[in-house]
Amino acid sequence: MATETNCEDCMYYEYDEEYDYYCCGMDLDEDDTARFLSGQRFVCPYYKFGDEYQVVKHQM
Repeated sequence: MATETNCEDCMYYEYDEEYDYYCCGMDLDEDDTARFLSGQRFVCPYYKFGDEYQVVKHQM
């Protein structure tokens, strides 16, 4: 069963120091990016749940 993606819980949600904001570390294709930005229900093909400690460890 597909669920909506919560980027903040994803292993690939990373902080970009250069631009001073969080973003997805995976390369979404053009169609996925358009769906994500349009506000439609979006199920990310790269979403991988990571607990808080795993996410921070991944970002270091």
